[in-house]
Amino acid sequence: MSTRPAAPSGATVTRLHARAPLAAVQGTLALDLAPLLDPPVPGARPGLPGSDLVDVAPRQREALREWTNGYLQAVVEIVAGDRPASQLQHWTRRDVHQDLTRRAELVARAGGHVAGQGRRPGLARSQVVAVRLSFLSARTVEVAAHVRHGARSRAVAARFETFRGRWVCTALEFC
Repeated sequence: MSTRPAAPSGATVTRLHARAPLAAVQGTLALDLAPLLDPPVPGARPGLPGSDLVDVAPRQREALREWTNGYLQAVVEIVAGDRPASQLQHWTRRDVHQDLTRRAELVARAGGHVAGQGRRPGLARSQVVAVRLSFLSARTVEVAAHVRHGARSRAVAARFETFRGRWVCTALEFC
């Protein structure tokens, strides 16, 4: 690990090293473990150099939290086979929707049912337990959700961006 000298006084906050080449980042949990040399700047967000906290009204934040909770609940129901994927087509980018549909069909094939037409009665249903929002800008938000399926838990991550006046899911990841 290489070290660089500390920035002169009065300089802006800098990271210890330049962005790692793409080949150096492996897996889905690529963490930047390099320490920061300069003291933190009040109001700056870690990981977003030079960015300020996004000012979103609490009412708008709460409304978006409820909407994303409902959206992600629909996503887990689609994957389980309880709901057709076409219900989220309007709020999902095409490539994300195709991946969601494919995932639902694979789960349905493994479970012995038809995607979007319900599962056998008596099976546990997935439930979104908690949702956490992280505003990258007033038009972009990333969401992490805790999903419980019986005694097991999973995480779902999503990115939403505004497009033509509505929120659209541009990325969806099951962990």
